[in-house]
Amino acid sequence: MRNVFNFNYDDYQFQLFSLSHLLMIAISIFTIVILYISKDKFSLAAKRYFQYFLLILLFLSEASFQYWYILNDKWDVAINLPFQLCSLSLYLCMFMLITKSYRIFELTFFVSMTGAFVAMITPELFFGFPHFRFFQFFMAHLVIIITCLYMLWIEKYQITFHSLIRAFIGLNILAIGVFILNKVLDSNYMFLIHKPVNPSLIDLLGPYPWYILSLELISFILFLILYSPFYFKNKSKRFNN
Repeated sequence: MRNVFNFNYDDYQFQLFSLSHLLMIAISIFTIVILYISKDKFSLAAKRYFQYFLLILLFLSEASFQYWYILNDKWDVAINLPFQLCSLSLYLCMFMLITKSYRIFELTFFVSMTGAFVAMITPELFFGFPHFRFFQFFMAHLVIIITCLYMLWIEKYQITFHSLIRAFIGLNILAIGVFILNKVLDSNYMFLIHKPVNPSLIDLLGPYPWYILSLELISFILFLILYSPFYFKNKSKRFNN
């Protein structure tokens, strides 16, 4: 059993679009569909307990990840600080649930939904099924997505074009801070110093530093795609009125 908590990449190699990877994507889609079907059935008490449930899952995802590194004597300030995009999203999700801040929701929704979806499709993941990290990775990213959709579908927070702009500006402010931190720590948070080691979509974006500019454009396009359903929904409402 201890082998599933080790740090030997060769024991459980992750394979992109393997059966286990596709199964986790299918489970994630199923969970999202169930949340959408149930979105109008949440009582006040159910909302409160579901928020606690999400907070617990978010906390356990991060705590177990950090403990796993400590257990294997691998914890490193250049790796384990919460400055990767999805780590930032996880903390933003917790802060959003606790504060119910609309401004935090705007930033978290766009950053987390795009980042987590891309990460689940092309993960920077070295450990495959049934390793601990495999399950922790997909659980963390799924809970991030579910938390954002909970705020949208059940708490009824609204998304506007100004939300998109504020989120994009916020993301770039975060990126500047993380880039400076990378220089200080000799780290690669948010992949601002070099590309991921595992195959990813970033491989198609050219060499350093040009792929960062490409990521800027892609991020904005992904934000626009994420915003498009809200645009057409609002346009339909105006037309019907």
